[in-house]
Amino acid sequence: MSETLDVPAKVVYDFTRQMENLPSWASGLAAGIEHRDGAWFADSPMGQVKVEMAPVNSFGVLDHDVTLPNGLSVHNAFRVTPCGDGSLLTFVVLRLAGVSQENFDADVAHVRRDLAALKRLLELP
Repeated sequence: MSETLDVPAKVVYDFTRQMENLPSWASGLAAGIEHRDGAWFADSPMGQVKVEMAPVNSFGVLDHDVTLPNGLSVHNAFRVTPCGDGSLLTFVVLRLAGVSQENFDADVAHVRRDLAALKRLLELP
C-alpha cells in the first residue's frame, strides 16, 4: 500500500527512521519505545517487541524487523521515494502463514491508519 506526502522525501526519511518518533505515528508502538542494551524495545498490543531499523542509506529504505514476544521476527518492507517535490511511502503487508483473512485485513487497515497518521503529522504547516 502507498501514501503520497507533500513533503520532500529526505525530510520524511529523516523523521521516520528516528526510533524516538515511532510512537507518534506507528499506533502499534504508541505506548512508547526505549533504547536498552544497544537495542530498541517497544510496548505493543502483543507485549514488548524488539524493533530493528535498516541502517541509514541513500535509497529511502525504512525496512524494519519486529521481533514478537514469542520470538517470531517479522520483516516489514517500507520505503520513501521522491515524487516530484513530495514523496511516496510504500509499505508491503505480507500475509504470514496461518493468518486468517480477517486478521490480514485488520493488519492492512492498521498500516493504512499509520501511513495516514504519518502524512498528517509531517504535512502540518
